[in-house]
Amino acid sequence: MEPVSRRAALVGTAGVVGAVVVGCAVDKPQQSTPPTAAGTGAAPGTTQPSATPTAPVDTTPRWPLTGKPLDNPDDAKKVVVVVKVPDNKGEHPQAGLNDADIVYVQMDGYPAVVGKTSTRLVPVFHTTYAEKVAPVRSMRPVDAPMLSPMTAIIGSTGAYTWVLKYLAAFKDYLISTKQYMTTKGTGAFSIDPKRVRTLNGRKYYDRAVACHPAKLAKLATKFTDGPQQNYLPWAASDDEVSTNNGKPATTITVPWKKGDTYSMSYSWSAKDKRYLRSMPWGKHILEDGERVWCDNVLVIRAKQVFGKINTSGKIWFTGHLEPIHEIINATGTFYYAADGKYVQGTWTKGAVNEVFQFTLEDGTPLKMAPGRTFIELPNLNANVRFKG
Repeated sequence: MEPVSRRAALVGTAGVVGAVVVGCAVDKPQQSTPPTAAGTGAAPGTTQPSATPTAPVDTTPRWPLTGKPLDNPDDAKKVVVVVKVPDNKGEHPQAGLNDADIVYVQMDGYPAVVGKTSTRLVPVFHTTYAEKVAPVRSMRPVDAPMLSPMTAIIGSTGAYTWVLKYLAAFKDYLISTKQYMTTKGTGAFSIDPKRVRTLNGRKYYDRAVACHPAKLAKLATKFTDGPQQNYLPWAASDDEVSTNNGKPATTITVPWKKGDTYSMSYSWSAKDKRYLRSMPWGKHILEDGERVWCDNVLVIRAKQVFGKINTSGKIWFTGHLEPIHEIINATGTFYYAADGKYVQGTWTKGAVNEVFQFTLEDGTPLKMAPGRTFIELPNLNANVRFKG
């Protein structure tokens, strides 16, 4: 567990408390034309056209973050709600993850090179808003390139000064100002008294904050028409899913610490037709006793560094060093698993507001099965393992 002095703890009613750093100058955000149907995905409620120009285009209305069929396209016209969830053992059990369309797994707060990094989760809600998501913690710089392509409002307890300025530079894509301490009286957040802890006579609320996505969504004054594109490359039919001819992946192991340790793992359940998730210490179980599960596991290996970053991707190693995944104008390898099989290839990503592009080893584009997706972001050389 991180020592309390290292964390931006929530103390009393004062809000986020921690080392305050001088905010860096923030460049104007990169502007680019949003991806169109021909490049990354169709408009809301449709999937991408086939790589073959003469192939028929799937016009089935779909939820843009799960790829599942959509009966009424107007149902998707609502804001995407994202919540920052801590993931250390002492912060479990969590709540609300199994209602998310996508759950990102990112670095927490220690450099991987010293073997101490843990993880933080980023559940994304659109198809369904969880009644409660808990606990809630602070934002990270990588949230900008991860979330900007879908546009969203972020529920959090804040961030360090320079990170707040960095995220604010992307207000055209993200609402990052509706935090626990800035939304008092709206019902967007609450405190679970059972999770308030006392240390040396002082009360800490860092594990007790809960977010209520439906109420947070009401605070959004933009992005209420929903994502304008598919975030992931959905297959139009079961026959198109890339893993149909993949290698066995009944178990997946994704290490996060030095020496390929502290692994997240997924086990394929043929009975339930889904992957069941485990933490390094055992099964990943939620507050209500339900096992965390997903349909897809997408592993995006990216370089991890610690420092400061401006909107052009430049790193500064001064002040408070935040965990950064280098995914802006970058490339790397990926693995995708579904239905007990996996494939691999190369990912690329352009500007902050552009989606990931995935190309398989044979040069064809990735096609994913509709459903809930966990996206792991381990280090560039993490030894991701699969077993049949």
